Amino acid sequence: MTSEITIVSNPTAGRGRGAGAVGPAADALRRAGFDVCTVVGTDAADALARAREAVAAGTGALVAVGGDGMVSLALQAVAGTGTPLGVVAVGTGNDFARATGLPIREPAAAGEAIARALKEESVREIDLGRAGERWFGTVLASGFDSRVNDRGNRMRRPSGRLRYDVAMLAELAALRPIPYRITLDDGAEQEIEATLVAVGNGTSYGGGMRICAGAELDDGRFDICVVGPCSRSTLLRVFPRVYRGTHLGHPVVTVHRAAAITLAADGITGYADGEPLGPLPLTARTVPRALRLLAAP
Repeated sequence: MTSEITIVSNPTAGRGRGAGAVGPAADALRRAGFDVCTVVGTDAADALARAREAVAAGTGALVAVGGDGMVSLALQAVAGTGTPLGVVAVGTGNDFARATGLPIREPAAAGEAIARALKEESVREIDLGRAGERWFGTVLASGFDSRVNDRGNRMRRPSGRLRYDVAMLAELAALRPIPYRITLDDGAEQEIEATLVAVGNGTSYGGGMRICAGAELDDGRFDICVVGPCSRSTLLRVFPRVYRGTHLGHPVVTVHRAAAITLAADGITGYADGEPLGPLPLTARTVPRALRLLAAP
């Protein structure tokens, strides 16, 4: 393994924490004897192109510094290549780091853990999801939650997290069941009505909402959480339980396990790792051992 490590970062992640996290992580790698090259693109497309160039050139590892959006970008560069990924999680949600047990908002500790994993060749091979050409590590969301994202992304005011709180209230007012057509693995298409369908490679999204609490990263299958038709009052009662994962026992919730799923519903956008995938229909498949994750023993 080459001693040159490439860091790709998002300086604005975590309300500016990303800018201050590169230094401590890079210092930890340099103290361990690694050469460090830092990549900051002019935009996401440029950062991805530069990350892919580094992987093609044989970098010893790609280290993503930022939140789940930066991890998602890094996955597009390393998935299926054999190049290991390190994560310095300093974003707002950090669901990928949470699912994999990596340090959160501790850039020096994360850098030291990555250096130790590199020295000891400690790599955890985990599954990823793939929808079209896009890889994802945590959850593919569709339905009520993706409608909240759609509305929040269209809004100019208010700013920050409050915008999505307002969007959620607006979507609650308009809540109605969504007719889905779902195919699991190679089975027959099923027609159902649901409030949302979440496809989990990992357990959580939205900064710790354990929507697919039983998902495992190395079992070759998705956990698919279906929240059936429900009233606003029922959804508001179930929602707080998502943070503990206890919503899975509610009668309105069902869980399926499958290696592939096709989702179809009119007017619904799919989001994976918090990033828009595009309108349904979408087909997602698990790819076993697609990622080599640097994790301290």
